[in-house]
Amino acid sequence: MATKPFASSADLGVKEQTLEVLADGVYALTAEGDPNLGAIEGEDFLVCFEALATPVAARRWLAKLREHTDKPVRYLVLSHYHAVRVLGASAFDAEVIVSSEQTKGLIAERGQQDWESEYGRMPRLFEEPESIPGLTWPTMTFRDKLTIELGGDRGELVLEFLGRGHTEGDIVAWIPKHEILFAGDLVESQAALYTGDAFHFDWAAGTLDRVKALGARQLVGGRGAIARGRDQVDAAIEQTRDFLLTMQRTVGDVHRAGGTLKQAFEATHTALAPKYGKWPIFEHCLPFDVQRIWDEMDGIERPVIWTAERDRQVWDELQG
Repeated sequence: MATKPFASSADLGVKEQTLEVLADGVYALTAEGDPNLGAIEGEDFLVCFEALATPVAARRWLAKLREHTDKPVRYLVLSHYHAVRVLGASAFDAEVIVSSEQTKGLIAERGQQDWESEYGRMPRLFEEPESIPGLTWPTMTFRDKLTIELGGDRGELVLEFLGRGHTEGDIVAWIPKHEILFAGDLVESQAALYTGDAFHFDWAAGTLDRVKALGARQLVGGRGAIARGRDQVDAAIEQTRDFLLTMQRTVGDVHRAGGTLKQAFEATHTALAPKYGKWPIFEHCLPFDVQRIWDEMDGIERPVIWTAERDRQVWDELQG
């Protein structure tokens, strides 16, 4: 059998970007399984959510946004530390870059290695990488919750850490007035999960329960389609949970039986592929997902740092 191309290195096709207006002054950009972004208008400013992998890529999103509003970006919110979400930040000229305290710590601990890792895995997303000025550093952080008053009759935007999940520091952006949630990579709608830096057991239980309890009527996940209506929102959350629980079961069975990591990967691929195998980045993510949950079952609480070298080692062992 031919070796599969490494991660998303062979995914070179251009994805169509679509800007959608979710409510008055609330915008989302989707791109056929590439990272989603958002923006929320305040009375005289903008809050942008996520920053893409390079300033050049981010400027394309901003050009679409400027067809709807010319308000300056006061806040740029980073849901977590992964390179494809943060390294385009300089394009926004934001007054304040916001993240959780946990995310700032992760940037310091492993941001450079993550940059090198993700550039190798997803080169297409790093359009003109020389435009990246360096690691993105938050200028405002919080531990649990931060509320931004939008002004006028626009209500408020609530940024909140709901528990460990996709990473140790994910936050969501919740607009109570419109019941719209930007969930980052805590929820994927019709897209596979990347869990290489995850806390699978926290995520599948309390964290997703707290996401669901917000009662969103529109949800923008990290990738994939926008979920509209409570039925679609709940389906996206439960799809995410099912993916996690399936991995817990299949990897757990092999681990308890004294099997190998390769056997756990094969069992998990067999279990997930019929439902999720055609969704974006499934083949890319699964080796790294299985390695991380295997580590958790070995008692390694915090994710081992992914380097470009470790990426290749795990890929060759499981997908080679």
